[in-house]
Amino acid sequence: MRGVFVTGTDTGVGKTVVAASIVTTLRARGEPVRAFKPVVTGTDEPDPDWPADHALLAAAAGMRPQDVTPVTFGPAVSPHLAAELAGARVEPAELVAHARALGEPLVAEGVGGLLVPLTTGYSVRDLAVDLGLPVVVAARPGLGTISHTLLTIEAARAAGLTVRCVVLTPWPAQPTAMERSNRATIQQLGNVPVHTLDPVTPDALPAGLEWA
Repeated sequence: MRGVFVTGTDTGVGKTVVAASIVTTLRARGEPVRAFKPVVTGTDEPDPDWPADHALLAAAAGMRPQDVTPVTFGPAVSPHLAAELAGARVEPAELVAHARALGEPLVAEGVGGLLVPLTTGYSVRDLAVDLGLPVVVAARPGLGTISHTLLTIEAARAAGLTVRCVVLTPWPAQPTAMERSNRATIQQLGNVPVHTLDPVTPDALPAGLEWA
């Protein structure tokens, strides 16, 4: 497929913001872009300041949330545990079929990091491989990000995935020496372009990302 797969070094590192910003950029260029996130958990615990991941992606892409994400669960836990608690099962083949039916270009967003199990024996990384999309890694700019990001890059490449770039977010207006060094170090040791994304709000996603 044509598109990208946005993953992260962890949960809460800005994957949805990066994915939605890519969607917004492509739509601004006139691309008929579609958004996809396989599973959303934590719908029982909404953030008062931010919409749910699939709702934000849907708004960016001009889609319905249920078309972006076919499977949702209430508890804020890993998808495989959420399914177990609900007495359900996440079916990998159905996720892949749903994504492919959306068309392309497709901006897919994972759940947590690459090795998070969507179900027993099938990880987020497996989904990225099945979709055949290059990877964009969302990462924090601060302390600890070098190891987390390089491990994610290594895990992606070990499965044959192409890592398109890393995006550090939220990037401060006045980055510290450590943050600037983190960016340069990841770029050098990871042999990958490293870009930054400023802090954003749900109704003000950038539409001019040169790396999308």
